Amino acid sequence: MTKYIDFIKKAFSGEETDFTKVNIRSAVLLLAIPMMLEMAMESVFALVDLYFVGHLKESGFAIQTVGLTESVLSVMYSIAIGMSMAATAMVARRIGEKNTEQASRSAAQVLLVSFVITLVLSAFGVIYAEEILILMGSRPEAAAYGKDFTRIMMGSSTIIMLLFLINGIFRGAGNAMIAMKSLWIANIANIILCPVLIKGFGPIPAMGLTGAALATTIGRSIGVVYQLYHLLVADTQIRIKLSYFKPHYDLIKSIIKIATPGIFQFVIASCSWIFLAELVATTGGENASAGYQTALRLMMFFMLPAWGLSNAASTLVGQNMGANEMLRAEQSVMKTVKYNVIFMVIVSLIFVLFGDFLVSFFTQQIEIKDFATNALHIMSIGFIFYGIGMVMINAFNGAGDTWTPTWVNLFGFWLFQIPLAYFLSKHLEMGPKGVFISIPAAEGLITVVAFILFKKGKWKTVKV
Repeated sequence: MTKYIDFIKKAFSGEETDFTKVNIRSAVLLLAIPMMLEMAMESVFALVDLYFVGHLKESGFAIQTVGLTESVLSVMYSIAIGMSMAATAMVARRIGEKNTEQASRSAAQVLLVSFVITLVLSAFGVIYAEEILILMGSRPEAAAYGKDFTRIMMGSSTIIMLLFLINGIFRGAGNAMIAMKSLWIANIANIILCPVLIKGFGPIPAMGLTGAALATTIGRSIGVVYQLYHLLVADTQIRIKLSYFKPHYDLIKSIIKIATPGIFQFVIASCSWIFLAELVATTGGENASAGYQTALRLMMFFMLPAWGLSNAASTLVGQNMGANEMLRAEQSVMKTVKYNVIFMVIVSLIFVLFGDFLVSFFTQQIEIKDFATNALHIMSIGFIFYGIGMVMINAFNGAGDTWTPTWVNLFGFWLFQIPLAYFLSKHLEMGPKGVFISIPAAEGLITVVAFILFKKGKWKTVKV
């Protein structure tokens, strides 16, 4: 027992470890434990908002607004994740080569490029918030009610980008503890501020749905301040100097080469989710939309820790390729697959047995609960596939091969999932249930294709 306690303490200590040398099982778990907790904290943001707004007077409008805004923000997340993939791949490769200065320079250039891109998209979201909600299938009165929430959340896209991106930098360096702590700090602030700003406290007036957006934005901003301190001031392996932000065009070209397909990879996925959300709203109405968004938030709460575990594969592939340990890179991926499958089996059982109980935390409206529970039961069928597929995708990305998962996603989501969802929901008149069925079907196909391509091994030849 003492041995396991000491191991967990080491995982949380944040001490620098050469992941190209330690036992593979230890390397996976040392990275996975803080990474899983980091991603669990990211999912808490949406759940906390959903819990408090679900108890507002206009809870149907509020839940739908939070869900639809999150769906639109997923495009921003896609950019942030795509750029963070480039950061993780480049930093991990340089760390594997024991070149910490070049790793820091790469990190600075990724930050520079990402900031410019996100600033433009953020302004667009602020200006057209109400129109975006209507385009997503929201009724005009619901869009008018939720536009301020969407405007604040879209306006904070730069903060969201920094939170994802800097954590990607630290993960690439193997320092998952700083990434985890930043999200713990951000979430604690959000949990404290949500009831205060939504319901009001003392001289602070009740702001309702707008208060939820402010609480989330302030919480994330505090987390980013913590990250920047460790990136610019503290004595860590990755230490960025101001001079590193001077544009280095060869580095920027390499970043764009890796990040562009990475961004498309997640834009393809997130845009398909947007289409599915719109399809549920138009075939099932407001209650179906709110139920689907509730189910998605619950699903993501359990899925993001699995994504965190799969991030361990990304770091280990990058660092081991930098150290020219190709066999060890592949073995690390298969070990991560094993642990993720175990985790997802447990999650599947939780959803099947306790789906209705979990949904009841967020809404007491029978119609919404029925849709949410039905969605959870159907989507949980594919959880084991999700777990394997996540690791495969992150393994490609960690190697810098961001094109392969991009093509896989395009095929799986746009050429299979969306046509299937449309056919089942409209032509077979299954409504929202048809959309729910298309989700595990597509994830299963994507996983099989990704696994076959991984085993072919073309990713081992990628230069970063």
